[in-house]
Amino acid sequence: MICLTLSGSTLEENAGLVRSNRDYIDIAELRVDLLDEEEQKRVSLFPAMVDVPVILTLRRIQDGGRCSLSERQRRHILMEALEGEFAYVDIEEDIKRTEVESKARAKGVRIIRSFHDFEGIPEDIYSRIYRLSERGDIAKAAVTPHSISDVLTLFRISDELKDVEKIIIGMGEWGIPTRILYRRCGSMLTFASDGDAVAPGQISAKELKTLYHADRVTDRTAIYGIIGNPVYHSTSPQIHNPGFRAINYDAIYLPFLVDNIRSFFSLAEYLRMRGFSVTIPYKTQVLMFLGRISREVKQIGSCNTVVRVPGMWKGFNTDYYGFLSPILKDIDSGRIKSALVIGAGGASKAIVWALRNRGVKVTILNRTLSRAADIAALNLCEFDTLENARKYEGTVDLVVQTTSVGLYPDFDLNPIEGFRFTGHEIVYDIIYKPRMTKLLTEAAAAGCTLHYGEEMLLEQGKLQFEMFTGYHYPKGIDR
Repeated sequence: MICLTLSGSTLEENAGLVRSNRDYIDIAELRVDLLDEEEQKRVSLFPAMVDVPVILTLRRIQDGGRCSLSERQRRHILMEALEGEFAYVDIEEDIKRTEVESKARAKGVRIIRSFHDFEGIPEDIYSRIYRLSERGDIAKAAVTPHSISDVLTLFRISDELKDVEKIIIGMGEWGIPTRILYRRCGSMLTFASDGDAVAPGQISAKELKTLYHADRVTDRTAIYGIIGNPVYHSTSPQIHNPGFRAINYDAIYLPFLVDNIRSFFSLAEYLRMRGFSVTIPYKTQVLMFLGRISREVKQIGSCNTVVRVPGMWKGFNTDYYGFLSPILKDIDSGRIKSALVIGAGGASKAIVWALRNRGVKVTILNRTLSRAADIAALNLCEFDTLENARKYEGTVDLVVQTTSVGLYPDFDLNPIEGFRFTGHEIVYDIIYKPRMTKLLTEAAAAGCTLHYGEEMLLEQGKLQFEMFTGYHYPKGIDR
């Protein structure tokens, strides 16, 4: 089930949220602690105002809510609310048997027994969840992972506690995969927002339902993803998920924030992932974990696509193709004969290799000169420090920005601040969020021709899709 957490201050507002999200949800959670004080007296009326089952929750401050009432006052509100036809009531782990529990059981209201940990994941999480379920309640654990290894711990709950009815939530950015793949955690539901997250890491109900089809994931669903740090700016899920559905492929593609490549591969093995995309900063680090690599990866020294082949992982590079596609005509016509490439990371390796393979004269600029020198030596091109960028004003046909400078949310940064464009240059920034970076804005003001990161993203993504599925990317997809 996809559960909408209701954040309105009145019952009518919350009923409206249910109506506006009705196509995306199966159940709703009424957060009584977010209601106005007068509205809290009318809570019992709410289940009759909507056409979905409702969870009754009055969350204390120490559990991430806003209720600062005494426990006696809180119990009184819950007792009054249970006059309504709620399907579930959330009672915290440390609350002993009370009249609230007795009334809920007498009315056939299922009890969700919950605990929250905003600091991390308790070492005894498995036994703790089991103890919560011993009285026949639904065990709910909302915890805070701080690494990809922690995320793996949460997914393993599914196997460790296979027969326990439970709700598992990884809060914050690290926990987002557990919210999307909640069924692979063995969780009976995932909590979603109307767009404004009530809890850290919460995703909108519409996104869960229409982009990810999270409620349809089964053990047979093929899992793909994109790894990076940062990664949640990525729009790759908007390329692959609609493509999967267009060819009727039972698969899902989602982002994974990663801090350790080795730990991610452990998670990928556990989830039986079929493949994944690789972005900053792991395009070179991933190489040591691959059983085979393509010719392009060997020559470029960078990998952005990993696919499961029999017995191992194989690495590919589609960056070079995605980058070249929008400017190939300008190269072939002679419009582009020289290029200034900013940055010396994994993407830069593919871009420099692609340009040199097409006969373009390249100069690499990077803050750390040794990294630029390494790529230049492999591709027989020039290099210099980023501080000397202005030395190349008016001397090149193409300027390519390959670093993460200017990436969301740092909209106001430009890696070559003060560089004066003549208007003759073609300027290409591979960042795609925001579409118009500060670099592109300044280039546009000078009259330059622009190319955007989304162009490269889409073209390389289509090639990745073919590697993942064996099918050409379908035409006419609304992303």
